[in-house]
Amino acid sequence: MLRKLTIFLCFFLTFQEVFTQPLHFTGSDLPIVVIRTGGQEIPDDPRITADMGIIHNPDGARNRLSDAFGEYDGKISIEIRGQSSQMFPMKAYGLGLRKAAGGSLDRSIFGFPAASEWILYAPYNDKTLMRNVLAYTLSRDMGRWAARCRYVELVIDGDYKGIYVFMERIRRDAGRVDVSKLSPTAESGDALTGGYIFSLDKEPNGWWSSFPPWHAPDGPVPRFSYVYPKAEDISTAQKAYLRRYVDSFETALFGPHHQDPETGVRRYADLSSFIDYFLVNEVSRNVDAYRLSAYFHKDRNSIDGRIMAGPVWDYDLAFRNANFCRGSDVEGWAYRFNEVCPTDGAGLVPFWWERLMSDTQFLAALHCRWKALRQTTLSPTRLFRMIDSVAGVVDEAQKRHFMRWPVLGRGIWPNSDPIPKSYAGEIIQLKTWLNARLAWIDRSLPQVGACAAWPAERTGTLVLSAFPNPFTGDGMVVAESLTDQPVKMFIADGSGRIRVSRTIALRAGRNAIPLQAEAWPSGIYVICLESRTGERFVQRMVKLR
Repeated sequence: MLRKLTIFLCFFLTFQEVFTQPLHFTGSDLPIVVIRTGGQEIPDDPRITADMGIIHNPDGARNRLSDAFGEYDGKISIEIRGQSSQMFPMKAYGLGLRKAAGGSLDRSIFGFPAASEWILYAPYNDKTLMRNVLAYTLSRDMGRWAARCRYVELVIDGDYKGIYVFMERIRRDAGRVDVSKLSPTAESGDALTGGYIFSLDKEPNGWWSSFPPWHAPDGPVPRFSYVYPKAEDISTAQKAYLRRYVDSFETALFGPHHQDPETGVRRYADLSSFIDYFLVNEVSRNVDAYRLSAYFHKDRNSIDGRIMAGPVWDYDLAFRNANFCRGSDVEGWAYRFNEVCPTDGAGLVPFWWERLMSDTQFLAALHCRWKALRQTTLSPTRLFRMIDSVAGVVDEAQKRHFMRWPVLGRGIWPNSDPIPKSYAGEIIQLKTWLNARLAWIDRSLPQVGACAAWPAERTGTLVLSAFPNPFTGDGMVVAESLTDQPVKMFIADGSGRIRVSRTIALRAGRNAIPLQAEAWPSGIYVICLESRTGERFVQRMVKLR
């Protein structure tokens, strides 16, 4: 239903646009991309052949339409790209560089690693012009590959089209997603184990997950897509291997021993990459996060065959730019999307993230990573400097862009109210929201592990609670500890019978200790924790039928 409403709104808003006269465009401080179709209409599919020239003069010299095509001058194939964005009058394009005699052509453009496939992204409903660029820059600053971007101005058949982002596609090679090249004939052994790129997205072509999403019993089960090799190129044996491996990862993560370093999820996934992926999505409050345009990759086992999260992709509906499913809220976790929109037909978040956020080791590492990044990449000074830098790059061109597309001050799906009336207002609003979002995460990130803050008013080294209380089925004991320390835990029922007696090695921060209490009769139970230093804590919990 939501997807149908989205498409309807896109159609409605498209036909409400004010069509402007072509601008008299002669030059720019940005590179200029000129495409000549010979009068052909650019379709969604199949691609047409056209000519492209890029004017990018050296040493910062101004670029003029009358200048030579120094950066690229040759044939391309071109099509409209995107899904709901196709309804906008400003179109995004997929490009393929082509040899004059036919066939694809790998070329470096703007100093990016050579490739034949590129994207001209259209920031129509993103009136900051920078949400994708900002997310990709954050990910690269965290040490992860993300698409490199260059602002350009585009002219097609003499019609000025405004500011575009010329950017890389997600691609397997040494300069991008650096996993091993997979031979089409690889059917066994180490050669079969990598590399792979796969995703979760709107129009999947792969296999169904064996695990339904949490908090959405009636919602769609996540389904995966083949990215590398492509669906038409991947062999039957390779499909089977990748599916088995991802299923093993999900089974280990879902299971009761998911934190076990040998048999749990860490055997199948590099959780440091999941932490960085999580932080980009949560800082941006990306409404599509984890469920759409969600990419993962896996190399050969002989190199490092664990699943890596990323690269990050598609953040036009992030950073307060979505007025549905609480996408513009400062508060709340993006990974809990299913609780907000449990029947969203476009896709739901897999159970992975809820499970990882119950993993005390993951939370401890997450908190340390967050604490370190807040002093560097995610500090307000660094972020605001980045935003101001991008705004400075497009300062001249954005005036022309918003004359061509007069959307400032107007609600374009799915912009959130209030709508700033100027470009400067859009930048101020982005900074204000981002600063509030960072502060909310500071307050809300679970205090777990060595980097957790211990409140000054606490006099001891332990805090004990039960969750939920009362409980049914299996319960949970939550112990917060100032340091790594062993404690003895006893649980007795109302008659004094000991149900649990064990020593637990607590980590600094929050420790969630599951109880296998399904078979316990209803009644009152007493939990006792004792430390080696003599601290003793008692908590009552109630079991209901």
